[in-house]
Amino acid sequence: MMDSSYMNMASIGDFDPLRASIPATKVEITVSCRNLLDMDTFSKSDPICVLYTQALGNKEWREFGRTEVIDNTLNPDFVRKFILDYFFEERQNLRFDLYDVDSKSSNLSKHDFLGQAQCTLGEVVGSHGNRLEKSLVGIPGRKCGTIIVKAEELSNCREVVMMQFCGNKLDKKDFFGKSDPFLVFYRSNEDGTFTICHKTEVVKNTLNPVWQAFQIPVRALCNGDFDRTIKVEVYDWDRDGSHDFIGEFTTSYRELSRGQSQFNVYEVLNPKKKMKKKKYLNSGTVTLLSFTVESEATFLDYIKGGTQINFTVAIDFTASNGNPSQPTSLHYMNPYQLNAYAMALRAVGEIIQDYDSDKMFPALGFGAKLPPDGRVSHEFALNGNPQNPYCNGIDGVMEAYYQSLKSVHLYGPTNFSPVINHVARYAASVNDGSQYFVLLIITDGVISDMAQTKESIVNASFLPMSIIIVGVGPAEFDAMIELDGDEVRISSRGRYAERDIVQFVPFRDYIDTTGNHILSMARLAKDVLAEIPDQFLSYMKARGIKPSPAPPPYTPPGLPLQTQI
Repeated sequence: MMDSSYMNMASIGDFDPLRASIPATKVEITVSCRNLLDMDTFSKSDPICVLYTQALGNKEWREFGRTEVIDNTLNPDFVRKFILDYFFEERQNLRFDLYDVDSKSSNLSKHDFLGQAQCTLGEVVGSHGNRLEKSLVGIPGRKCGTIIVKAEELSNCREVVMMQFCGNKLDKKDFFGKSDPFLVFYRSNEDGTFTICHKTEVVKNTLNPVWQAFQIPVRALCNGDFDRTIKVEVYDWDRDGSHDFIGEFTTSYRELSRGQSQFNVYEVLNPKKKMKKKKYLNSGTVTLLSFTVESEATFLDYIKGGTQINFTVAIDFTASNGNPSQPTSLHYMNPYQLNAYAMALRAVGEIIQDYDSDKMFPALGFGAKLPPDGRVSHEFALNGNPQNPYCNGIDGVMEAYYQSLKSVHLYGPTNFSPVINHVARYAASVNDGSQYFVLLIITDGVISDMAQTKESIVNASFLPMSIIIVGVGPAEFDAMIELDGDEVRISSRGRYAERDIVQFVPFRDYIDTTGNHILSMARLAKDVLAEIPDQFLSYMKARGIKPSPAPPPYTPPGLPLQTQI
């Protein structure tokens, strides 16, 4: 059994495989255009497409890459693709510029501009069949035609390997008894450095250990490059954390994939011993016992198959926020800049809206006295229409929020459970994987119905939903941290949540002292949304729900399929 101090491996640095930064899923972007402008007098245009991207929270466009040039066509289907890292939790802006190439020059100003289109990567993958069609713009008074952008997740990002190893005649390192060996796996990076990607358990007191089989994503093991070096180090575990190095060997995904064979018996070598001792052969061997590959369904598989993400927002209208007409209030209606509630709402909403086809979002408030009779409500529609609380896009939600501030009276107490139960009622009616619900609660964090909220979260953990809580203001957020359940799984009356569905972040951690709100809000959205794809997958897997097949590729009616040279 693993000793608790085993996790504090001083010699190898702290490593938590669940938190390791694995390269994101990679997405391949294919571009086609239809009805481009004809800029050439005697023949058709010779188009090229240039892709620009922006760094996180940075408005500056940088050239990412170019397609090939296709001669003499106004309807190009470019062959050269763009491969982008995909992050659900980031707003990844893309800009496609089209030019008619007139010479060999790589300077774009020497060629005729044909138009451009902007979108986010989320819009492309969130579109029906991962296919987005947009009008090209940029030349006043001219119709520039359309661009069709398709996204395809690269297959090697989704494979998971199951491997098992054993050791034989490893060096004895302990004075009393034998060694306590374990293995550490590293993938090599482009620059020749190594990144830890897996650690086995310790097998106590043996020189011939058999380690348990383990699973690891292919991208974590080799970043999708089958010939990249994988380094494996063998250690003897010591209680004080100063683990003794037994030796190492290298391999690659391609070698390992041959499975159990004479090629997968590795000599464990200790370079220091080799230099000292002439007769040194090795410090034992490690053998691969089994190797199997499975393909895992990814978040994008479900989105491609048509699963919709439904986004609901709930805003705290309790008196502890302060009078909205006063600058000290968290709800202060400042004519010159967004307050914390509005900033958090926009940061998270602008990313999630790409995954919701109708862009209609229910927006709720809680903890206010409502006109005309002053009754307290913990679940009211911001737009004043309880039968239809839907707002059109994030802008519609913002408008309804500002209208509410003018009409309701901030009151209390702060009860979360009614809005959680509101979304849970919808989520409970959909159990086929076609929809998933995300509730964003923005609050100043002083909660009055902790027991009922825990009960609501435990119940919701069995449903297709996740809850994001953004805490604004200076309060202590201990209760919110407890609800987050990262440290201790949340429970109510002896029942534990089936999975972790709550993610909490304090807004104050993201206030940028330099005034760069764009970057600070991008970071907020990134941290808040980062857990959603895994929470989403944990629900689908627990229910055995497979992604629906993607819809067939779209062919516009009446257009002959074109062949291109």
